Amino acid sequence: MYAQKSAEQGPHRGSSFDSVNSEAKPLNNEVTFSKIDGNQDNRSISTGKTTSAEKCVATIIFSLRNEVGGLVKVLKLFQEKHVNLIHIESRKSKRRDSDFEIFVDCDTDNEQLKELTQQLRKHADIIEISPSETSAHPDDAFTAEEVRTWGMVFRELNKLYPSHACKEYLKNLPLLSKHCNYSEDNIPQLDDVSHFLKERTGFSIRPVAGYLSPRDFLAGLAFRVFHCTQYVRHSSNPLYTPEPDTCHELLGHVPLFAEPSFAEFSQEIGLASLGASDEAVQKLATCYFFTVEFGLCKQDGRLRAYGAGLLSSIGELKHALSGKACILPFDPMVTSNQKCMITTFQDAYFVSDSFEEAKNKMREFAKTIQRPFTVRYNPYTQSVDVLKDTNSINSMVKDIRHELDIVEDALNRLNA
Repeated sequence: MYAQKSAEQGPHRGSSFDSVNSEAKPLNNEVTFSKIDGNQDNRSISTGKTTSAEKCVATIIFSLRNEVGGLVKVLKLFQEKHVNLIHIESRKSKRRDSDFEIFVDCDTDNEQLKELTQQLRKHADIIEISPSETSAHPDDAFTAEEVRTWGMVFRELNKLYPSHACKEYLKNLPLLSKHCNYSEDNIPQLDDVSHFLKERTGFSIRPVAGYLSPRDFLAGLAFRVFHCTQYVRHSSNPLYTPEPDTCHELLGHVPLFAEPSFAEFSQEIGLASLGASDEAVQKLATCYFFTVEFGLCKQDGRLRAYGAGLLSSIGELKHALSGKACILPFDPMVTSNQKCMITTFQDAYFVSDSFEEAKNKMREFAKTIQRPFTVRYNPYTQSVDVLKDTNSINSMVKDIRHELDIVEDALNRLNA
């Protein structure tokens, strides 16, 4: 997910993240930079994960079914499960003008939350669950109206994909239908999608309720974490939304996050942002916007879309490949200064020959970013190693030698 509050600010979601040179600070309770100084041996950046037994604040939004004493029965469930209510209110539904919804903040852990939601569904229709610190994704119960909206978007976009989407997208979308139940009449569950991505590329999905800053969002990508919204666009205008929604995330982004070359490209942008200045982060965010969100590539002599903003927008997908749009070669030095449009089609789109080409260009661009160290992702520890001194560099060299030994052994066996 990537969104902007204005063209001047660039892609934006919520709170900012201080430089890596300062004290360790959390990224929405998920990602922490270790403090870096000359006396510290542990120079790595790791994800802070909440265990199932740890408490967190969860938000549950539900509507009551038409039964006498419905609210009393629901509140009794919280008491029976020993879930502490922090805040409760009723409010007019954003989905149906005639309905009211119950909004609850509660102090719970993963196991309690799972048991509670199972019982809650007997007396209420759950609209949204947003755990603030847990990596679990409790099942989301979408309304019939939301499923119809999803179905319309799904149906219309699938008419365009064969002639407009890149090969990698077309390869992975059927796999999502098979393994995550992508279909016109079903909105996939984030938990199923996250497990699928984890097996394919090591990426996982972390649900969020609102905006993250460019720094926070890109830092998540560095750890192979994609922050994802959980709401469906309004049914009155199903073919357009100015902000990322479930249709944008699941139809636009996920099929390509299942592609290793694309996932690596996305992570490269995230890694380049770690410890960079605000100005550099903004340039990286703009490059992200014009690639991962609105990027084009050349395949079989034709332009194809790989950007999620295009692949989830019927109108702009047609426009970008109509032959009337301004198409420029992707060059991070140029692209990073392009104005991002939010409520209209983009003034220009950028094309790469392949994800590999785009990744190599981003790597060269990342070298121009001023920071006192470089970083690399460690897939064994799922953390980011900071390469700041000879010890950390020597450690990396040992790892590379080990990998080369494996390559040499494989070659010897082929020639045996």
